[in-house]
Amino acid sequence: MKIDIEIKQPQHTPLLIVISGPSGIGKDAVVKGLRARQLPFHFVVTATSRPPRVNEVNGVDYYFYSKEEFEALIAAGEFFEHAKVYSDYKGVPKSQARQALETGLDVVMRLDFQGAKTVRTLSPDAILIFLTASSSDEWIQRLKRRRSESEEELLVRIQTAKQEYDSLDIFDYIVVNKEGQLDRTLDIIENIITAEHHRVHPRRVQL
Repeated sequence: MKIDIEIKQPQHTPLLIVISGPSGIGKDAVVKGLRARQLPFHFVVTATSRPPRVNEVNGVDYYFYSKEEFEALIAAGEFFEHAKVYSDYKGVPKSQARQALETGLDVVMRLDFQGAKTVRTLSPDAILIFLTASSSDEWIQRLKRRRSESEEELLVRIQTAKQEYDSLDIFDYIVVNKEGQLDRTLDIIENIITAEHHRVHPRRVQL
């Protein structure tokens, strides 16, 4: 008996994945953890005008520019998105994301809330993942342990986080990044990406 049926398979289309969340929630640690798993992703290196923190490496953690250099790059249209956050600039170079997507690689970007909001507008099919803490007390203790903000700056970040939590509707997923359980967070994000690659109607990222 001849069966005339076309067996369908998942279609591989490259994904644009944004890792976001409030300051101090562990965005950097999550991206570094994903890198360490040697997954077939392209990790976009964000540019910033703030000075490097201890142990941060130029071209690995961020591309560090002076404010004057950053503003010149903005004027030249060199960023896919950029925003001014807490008096410093952050931006994602256009060329990195586009080139990687053209080769079929999934692209992972680490962005603050403003950057994630911009990406949602420019690329509706991007996957936006919001990291959160297990409690407000845990998150605030993380911020204090960084010792990189004054008391006034800390209050600004707390107020900003309240506004971000009020606007979660722009995100697709929310993931608890509980302190001391990074591997669990990474497993959840990996599972999200795997599931997205098995959609009947795949996302089509346009930049």
